[in-house]
Amino acid sequence: MYVCVCNALREAEVREAAAANPGATPEEVYAILGVEPDCGSCLDYAESLISETHALIDPPHNVVAFG
Repeated sequence: MYVCVCNALREAEVREAAAANPGATPEEVYAILGVEPDCGSCLDYAESLISETHALIDPPHNVVAFG
């Protein structure tokens, strides 16, 4: 599926770049892929994919204390 039609970026490309660059913003991921946002309508979706990918790499550490 395309994330950014202007730059023909696919979901897999965005996820791969995000996985290789934890903490990267959408703009940074786009730069890593050699492009920059054009119309910007894709940035919310790209951000959600990047956040999801980063969460899978470094899930929150939920500690539950029993006592």
